[in-house]
Amino acid sequence: MRLRALLERYLTEQGFQVRSVANAEQMDRLLTRESFHLMVLDLMLPGEDGLSICRRLRSQSKSNADHYGHGEG
Repeated sequence: MRLRALLERYLTEQGFQVRSVANAEQMDRLLTRESFHLMVLDLMLPGEDGLSICRRLRSQSKSNADHYGHGEG
């Protein structure tokens, strides 16, 4: 089972509403229809990586309350 699926299942079991996508293109389409309180991004996504996505979203954000973290390993 992929890490994304495991994380999605765990967060759902903890009572969170979860949406999961495989890449930046799918994320962009989803963001046109929904807004989110938290996003978990993979730093090593194929195509546009998570750090690049984070920077792009932050530059487009009108909120000063953005918090980002990352992990590796």
